[in-house]
Amino acid sequence: MDLQLSGRIAVVTGASKGIGLACVEALAWEGVRVIGMSRDAGNLAAAQEKLAEKGLEFEVEAVDLTDPEATAAAFERVGVPDILINCAGAARRTPAAELDSKALHAAMEAKYFTYMHATEAVIRGMAERGTGAIVNVVGQGGRAANPMHIGGGAANAALMLASVGYAKAYADRGVRVNVINPGLTKTGRVDEGLEAAVRATGRPKEELLTELVAEIPLGRACEPAEVANVAVFLASPRASYVTGSIITMDGGLTSAI
Repeated sequence: MDLQLSGRIAVVTGASKGIGLACVEALAWEGVRVIGMSRDAGNLAAAQEKLAEKGLEFEVEAVDLTDPEATAAAFERVGVPDILINCAGAARRTPAAELDSKALHAAMEAKYFTYMHATEAVIRGMAERGTGAIVNVVGQGGRAANPMHIGGGAANAALMLASVGYAKAYADRGVRVNVINPGLTKTGRVDEGLEAAVRATGRPKEELLTELVAEIPLGRACEPAEVANVAVFLASPRASYVTGSIITMDGGLTSAI
């Protein structure tokens, strides 16, 4: 299927690794001019080298998206893209016994505000132009409470509400906003979560991982590229009537409707 994306411009936040880098790659294969954002210039350079080995290239912009002024300045340099895919920011998983106000604030800064700062920087420009697509890769932690992920789960829940609110507010001006909620996905976040669970339970990491995978009906963790494929579809004209949607990608684990 031709996704009709060739020649368009996209910004991907959290672009240096994991799902963000997978989104950069998927967009680049579609002929999109991609600008990848991350706070670490070294990680972005390494990501460029990795994709160059596949014959792909993308531009980079190192910026700390927790800083609203730095974010606004970065988007001033880049301009208003056709597509924004938000993957930046990850709230640290913290056992409930270690959770305090500082950790809760850090979770919101790391996950919620990184997405909101990037969205704020582009959504009004998209509306003035009359077209634009935003995809927020959030996470199932905002729908299912996890004692290891209370702060991050709260940030995810807030992101879902804000995303759907923006979708409704700007639908009549040509801007679509959608959410993807991945479950267990093969990124560095898995190790961080397992380490928090080890601290809380004292159980071996391998045992905990085996248990998590065993709960998934598909019998495996998600690959970052699988999330990217859905994100790129949602960002494309092929999904022109999809907005305000929250897509679950957890291998069938969620059994509620």
